[in-house]
Amino acid sequence: MVRLPLTSAEVERGERLGALLRRARGGRSMLETALDAGVSPETLRKIESGRVATPAFPTIAAIADVLGLSLDAVWAEINQPERDVEPVGSGRSARERLAS
Repeated sequence: MVRLPLTSAEVERGERLGALLRRARGGRSMLETALDAGVSPETLRKIESGRVATPAFPTIAAIADVLGLSLDAVWAEINQPERDVEPVGSGRSARERLAS
């Protein structure tokens, strides 16, 4: 199966999802969160960093459940228009990175 390139909107939504999950995880370890959700720590790391912009629904549902997030809240948060919130450590907004 050929996978189509992601649109800029999908990339931005993936970055918002990663930021949301990092915030919700707080001080909880990535390893503990991943194992409790039944996903690999590397999968969680990729989602949180935005490298996997369109993760599978069951994966997000499992992580959200472990973090006490409702799927409605996750959906509402990641579908907000981009705000002036930069991903952690980026130094630039998603729009600036995509334009370069």
